[in-house]
Amino acid sequence: MEPVTQARDGNIVLALNSGSSSLKFGLYDVSGTRAAELFAGSMEATHSQAQLFDRIEASLAEADMPAPTAIGHRVVHGGPKLRRHSRIDGEVIAQLEDAVAFAPLHGPASLALIHLAETHYPMLPQVVCFDTVFHATLPEIAYVLPIPRSLSCEGVRRYGFHGLSCASIVRQLGSDLPERLIIAHLGNGASVTAVKAGLSVETSMGLTPTGGVVMGSRTGDLDPGVLLYLLREKGLDGAALEALVDQQSGLLGISGISSDMRALHLAATENADARLAIDLFCYSVRKQIGAMAAALGGIDMLVFTGGIGENDEMIRSSISRDLRWVGAFAIRVIASQEDEQIARESDRVLADIGRGKPCASPAMPLAITRSE
Repeated sequence: MEPVTQARDGNIVLALNSGSSSLKFGLYDVSGTRAAELFAGSMEATHSQAQLFDRIEASLAEADMPAPTAIGHRVVHGGPKLRRHSRIDGEVIAQLEDAVAFAPLHGPASLALIHLAETHYPMLPQVVCFDTVFHATLPEIAYVLPIPRSLSCEGVRRYGFHGLSCASIVRQLGSDLPERLIIAHLGNGASVTAVKAGLSVETSMGLTPTGGVVMGSRTGDLDPGVLLYLLREKGLDGAALEALVDQQSGLLGISGISSDMRALHLAATENADARLAIDLFCYSVRKQIGAMAAALGGIDMLVFTGGIGENDEMIRSSISRDLRWVGAFAIRVIASQEDEQIARESDRVLADIGRGKPCASPAMPLAITRSE
């Protein structure tokens, strides 16, 4: 498919949202504040990587879709240097390679997809959109870790994730955006974020997407002494520890059955460990919502989003009914629109470059904090 060459306001953006085993993609016609979804699809990303974009193009051609004029990539972690959505160039690629150390589970796959896209679409501008950007507004008291200051200055700090999802919720709320908002993004990965007047001020995830609430196969917050014990007494090395905290724990580790909440619901009537995993998940999320309420000084609205948050009424009810002590607040279920947010941010970056402005999201202040 040849790129669109006629002059036009905005872009036809192909938004790429890669996970550990699948790739979601969407084609959006974006101009200013308007974004129209033209096509959406998904495919397994673990096989035939070299043919990935051939398959995407075949799907778009079959649906008689226009060719993209720009590509937008979701990347989980930009590290300490990439704190704004950016057009991809050699310097950005080098910084992405450096940031792999902060997200070894996600970084290599994202880089591989970017290189594939650049090879397939060499003439199109490509933009990288980070989950960490939304949380660049965290105050120092929220992002500094209680470790030696020298490590903080090297970028070892709390970053926060699911930022594109959070940004999409804030955007969708529009004029209904409350002063004190808590977003519970609940899926295989899960986080809880406190938003004050539209800005992230606290969030459950930290340096990596492993921390915070109990997740599908990730531990969430864990006493660091557990890791020291496993190093000392069990002889686990770094790779084994990484596998344990990211792939063998959470709902899967507790239940011994599955990381999928749907499977646990089916097993819970007869399996006590499955029931415990569900209860512990809800308890973990409630604790984080309580912490976010403390950071905000109360709650005006709680939004559930993500696969579990949007579709599992039982989980939402279990979490919500024990929050009465907080006082009255609105509860809403809003679908995460990460792909559309990627398209919007990509178009905004390219528009800003065209106007000679820095390629930053308007939700992201550019002030450099002491630890950066």
